[in-house]
Amino acid sequence: MIQFNLLPDIKQEYLKAQRQKHLVVFISTIATIAAVALMIVLILVVQVWQRKSINDLTGDIKKYSNQLSNTDDLNKILTVQNQLSSLTGLHNKKAVATRLFDYVTKLTPANANVAKLNIDYAKNTITISGTANALSTVNTYVDTLKFTNYKVTSGQGKSNTQKQAFNNVVLTAFGKTSKDTTYTINAKFDPIIFSELSTVDLVVPQITTTRSATEQPTDLFQQSTNGTN
Repeated sequence: MIQFNLLPDIKQEYLKAQRQKHLVVFISTIATIAAVALMIVLILVVQVWQRKSINDLTGDIKKYSNQLSNTDDLNKILTVQNQLSSLTGLHNKKAVATRLFDYVTKLTPANANVAKLNIDYAKNTITISGTANALSTVNTYVDTLKFTNYKVTSGQGKSNTQKQAFNNVVLTAFGKTSKDTTYTINAKFDPIIFSELSTVDLVVPQITTTRSATEQPTDLFQQSTNGTN
C-alpha cells in the first residue's frame, strides 16, 4: 500500500511547534503549582508549627523554672553538686607523696644521711638536710639531683623520652664537724614525678653508689634535734 503525505512541510512544522508549546506550558504549570505548594508548606511550618514549638518550649521553661524556684535549699543543693563534681579533678591533682621515700632512697649516696626533709607540692620545691662522711659526698649528692632524669612509663604523657626531674639544685649550706659534714640542699622538681595520673621511673646517673644499690634504706634517715618534716 502506498501512502502519500498531503500536508506541506510548513504545516508539519507548525503542528510540531504547537505540540512543544503545549508541553512547555504543561511543565511550567506543574512547576508553578509545585512552587506554590512548597511556599504554602514553608509558610505553615514557620508561622504555625515553629511558632507552636517555640510557645511550647517557652511554657516548659517557665514551668521548670518555677519548680526549681520552689525547691527548698536550692542554692545548697547546687553548691554540694558543684563540690562533688570537682572531687575528681582535685583527686587527679593530688600529689602521690608515697613515692617520696623511694625517690630519696634512689638518690641519696650510701655515705649520706637525711635528718630533715621539707617538700612543698604547691611550689614544687624540696629541701634536704643531713650529714655525710665528707664534702665530696655532698657534692656528689648535688650532682646526682642535677643530672637525674625521669620517664613516664604509663598513664598521662607516656613516653620513652627522658626529662629532667630536678632543677635549680643549690647547696645552700654546709659545715664540718669532728665526726661528719652537714649539708642543706634546695631544689625544684617537676610535678609530674608525683602526679596521680602518671607512673614515673627515675633515671639516676651512675655517679656514686646510692642506698638503693647498697640495700640500706633503713640507715637513710637519722634523728634530728630540730625534728623532721
